[in-house]
Formats: sequence, C-alpha cells, structure tokens
Amino acid sequence: MKLLSALLFLPLVIACSSAEQPGSSQTGEVFSLEGGGVEEIESPAGPGAAHSFVSAAGDGSLLLSWLEPAGSNHALRISRLRDGSWSEPVTVVERDDLFVNWADFPSVIEASDGRLAAHWLQKSGSSTYAYDVWIAQSADGGQTWGTPFRLHDDTTQTEHGFVSMVPEPETATVAAVWLDGRHMGGGHDGHGGDMTLRFGRFGPDGTVTDGKVLDTRTCECCATGMALGSEGPVVVYRDRSENEIRDISIVRRTASGWTEPATLHADGWEIAGCPVNGPQVAARGREVAVAWFTAPEGNARVNVAFSSDGGATFGTPIRVDEAAAEGRVDLVLLSDGSAWVTWIEGEDPAAAVVGRKIGRDGTRSPLLKIAATTSARKAGFPRMAQAADGDLYVTWADSATVTVRIARLRV
Repeated sequence: MKLLSALLFLPLVIACSSAEQPGSSQTGEVFSLEGGGVEEIESPAGPGAAHSFVSAAGDGSLLLSWLEPAGSNHALRISRLRDGSWSEPVTVVERDDLFVNWADFPSVIEASDGRLAAHWLQKSGSSTYAYDVWIAQSADGGQTWGTPFRLHDDTTQTEHGFVSMVPEPETATVAAVWLDGRHMGGGHDGHGGDMTLRFGRFGPDGTVTDGKVLDTRTCECCATGMALGSEGPVVVYRDRSENEIRDISIVRRTASGWTEPATLHADGWEIAGCPVNGPQVAARGREVAVAWFTAPEGNARVNVAFSSDGGATFGTPIRVDEAAAEGRVDLVLLSDGSAWVTWIEGEDPAAAVVGRKIGRDGTRSPLLKIAATTSARKAGFPRMAQAADGDLYVTWADSATVTVRIARLRV
C-alpha cells in the first residue's frame, strides 16, 4: 500500500506537508446506480475549489464550505442548499495568508440559535506550521460576519488546527476541539514538545470559555472528531504513546466532568510518524458510533465500533473496507441505530470514494462506489452530512476538474 509505505519511511514533517503529491489523472466519474443510488447535484463552488465541508442545519437545509483561489488570495466561501437549490455563495474571509492544507481544512456549522460559525486557518509566522485557528460568526445567514476571534488563548507561532465543532442546544454555545502545538516550539516532529488536544466553547459574543486540556500528548496531524451525546461532547482522536503506538482514544464530558483519555480499541499500530488519517464519531443520545483507519503490521483497514452507553464501552470493531482501504473516513448514525460510513478505497487508477451501511450486528450492505478519485493527497477528505429527509450528501475534491463536487445518496 503506497500510503503506508510512504509513512513508514518518510519523516513526519513530510506526512503532514501542505504540498500535494502527484497522482494519476482521474475521470471524476460518479457511479450512478439503477434506482437512483447516487445522484450528483450541481456544486456552487467555483473553478479551483477544494477542501470542502458539509453540515446539516436546523431547518433541514445543508451548509457547504470550501476554499477557492481569489486572485493572489484564497477565499473561504459558503452556500446553503434549501429545497434543491443553492444560495448565492458568500465569502467569509479572503486573505493572502490563509493556511491551505490538504488535510486541515475549514468548516461551517449552525448553532442552535441559527447563527453560523465558520473556522479557518491563518498563518502566524514564517515557519511552515506556524498557523492559528480563527472563527467568525454570522447572525444573518452568512451575509455579514462579526469580528473574527482566535479560538486558542496563546499566540505562539506553532501549529493549531484540525478543529471539530458541534452546536450545544441547551446553551446556544458552540463546542470546539483542536490540536494545539503551543508546547512544540516549532518542532513539528515533536522534538520541541508534544501536541495537545484542547477544548473550548463560545457563544454569540465570541468569548471562548471552559478551556480544557483533554490530552497532553497526541498524534500531530490527524483529524479530530466530536459529536454531542446525551451527556455532552464525545471526542475521538489519534493518540500517541511513548512507544509510538498511535491508536484511537476517546474523551467524554459526563455529569462528573471530563473523563480521562481511554483507548477505544487496542489496534497496536506502531508508526514513527503521523499517518494523517483521523477518526470520526456520530451520536444519537447514548448511541455512539466511531469509524477509523488503522494499519498495524501493514494491515490497512477501516473499522467501525458501536456503543450503547454514551461511549463508555464499545463492541468489537467491524471491518468495513474491501481490503484496499486508504482511509479518510466519515460517518453518520442513522435513526435505526446503524451507521453509514464513507472512505477512500483502492490505489490509482482504481481509487474511489465509497461507502456502505453497517449494522450494529455486523451486517454490511453492498459496497457503494460514489465517485472515482485519486489516492493522492489532492483528493482531500470526503465529508458527509444527513439531510432532514434522510438522504446523505457527500462532498469531495475532484482533482481532474479541479473543483468541489457533491452527490446525494438515497440510502
């Protein structure tokens, strides 16, 4: 497997590089199944767009965000899908110092009071990984945006990113977790200190409160995942032991406060570098599902595990791939308790964005090929959200046409 071999023998800084790796040309074909299994819909993104993210809004609409070139700058833009039509894209921020990275990308979500919160990454210094997390909020659907604020309370010229945000309905706040490299001293390989996982929440005025260090040593550049369970936020991430075991850990906020980090499953993946392949989590009350990529002893796979007690314990992991996983997972938890999981499967020229439904009893639906892609970094990370009518929407970066695409899955 090309990804794994590259990670085993290249320094960590290469694994996390913002530079894209060459890959074979792809057709970008969308696999439309008989009966309407996959249907590509029009994308509001412009030429050159990439790094897309999709989330569900409270009124049943969907929010799509992406980065695209704007002259010598880059712009973070968003659009809303309502009743089958996209709104005119609006610009959240446009700058010449945005940190544009294949694995660490912006997002937009809607808070419970209807305001939008968008995050992006902005250079803070001249070194490669000196960048901060900035957030802006909009109370009018994205037409105007308030004064941006920094998510973290330090100004060190180090890495801050891989943000996950979820709305908290009871308080109209937004919960956020991120990887924070303030102790790394500019050393992305960890020699200057360890990467930490941190939490904070913010309301309409942009004040960040309840700051908490959730883990003092984590993998340096794998995506985080967070969902809101019945008791509070459930956070998953790739951990890092002193012996370079980089398995998935979970931290939860309960009535008693934050739990200590716990290994979700002991895969035993020992790797002396960041695989840039983090987990994702979904929750409905006390039902929780987590999907992740792992490759102990070179055995690459995508797993999903279920919990019925808010993430305190999990059942045996269920393998979901077809023995050619590249990872970059996402998932949603369906109303019947099953999970729908997406990931990239296969190497070029046969790589594809794929997905399937996984039952709590281990049953797996037939593999659904959503779109042809590349296994190179420029494919980015496909992202998924569920609309109010139950349909799933998957967005990905098409390296052949160099734009953002989106498809509806009738599952």
